Amino acid sequence: MELAPITRIIEAALLAAQRPLALVQLAELFADEPAVTNDTLAQAIAALQEACTQRGVELVEVASGWRYQVRADVQPWVARLWAERQVKYTRATLETLALIAYRQPITRGEIEQVRGVAVNTNTIKTLEEREWIRVVGHRDVPGKPALYGTTRGFLDYFGLKSLDQLPPLAEIGEIPDLDPELPFETAPTVAIIELGADAETGEPGDGDDADPASMQPAATQLTASPPAAAQPESTQSTSHTHPSARDDAPEHAHD
Repeated sequence: MELAPITRIIEAALLAAQRPLALVQLAELFADEPAVTNDTLAQAIAALQEACTQRGVELVEVASGWRYQVRADVQPWVARLWAERQVKYTRATLETLALIAYRQPITRGEIEQVRGVAVNTNTIKTLEEREWIRVVGHRDVPGKPALYGTTRGFLDYFGLKSLDQLPPLAEIGEIPDLDPELPFETAPTVAIIELGADAETGEPGDGDDADPASMQPAATQLTASPPAAAQPESTQSTSHTHPSARDDAPEHAHD
């Protein structure tokens, strides 16, 4: 099979899919074409990326695979297609998320030690229901407290391929003194966090003393139909740590 039809098939599959597609999933499309190798797929992807150079969309690789998404410079206009109210998160929720992202695996008690205040149960619940964090194991100490880590959904939402793409802490200051706007910046997309009432409860959270800023995903994924809810990742109650988000993602991507 020549490169041109392979490229068209991959483009159609990415537009029709309701989620990013990994290279292995794209390869399955050509299971009956032994001549189509990973190198061939890489050439097709490169051609599709080149074709997007002057367009309002781009083809990028995130933790879960490849996807088309709206470019950051046109996203404010595209976002007007959706009338939903922007979700607001408290400073406490964002600081908790940052601690988990940078210091995972971490327990709720360890988060409280760093922040100096108790972590509201709704804070953890909000992040779990948003599918940004999950239990990755349990600390081998009395009480077996849960260890939290980030998910592929967290990486995908913020347009990251791996945790290595998070900005260095030196760029955002010490975690207890995080600015209201966490600069989850990854070229060419930027995520800006909005602070305010808890997304789930509508109540002020612990440490909620920051001014609001808008919350936007790193990019809007293009799909043929509204994306389906991601399936929750399974967890187990054990006395040891499961492989963390840094261990099981493809090509050094972190779950």
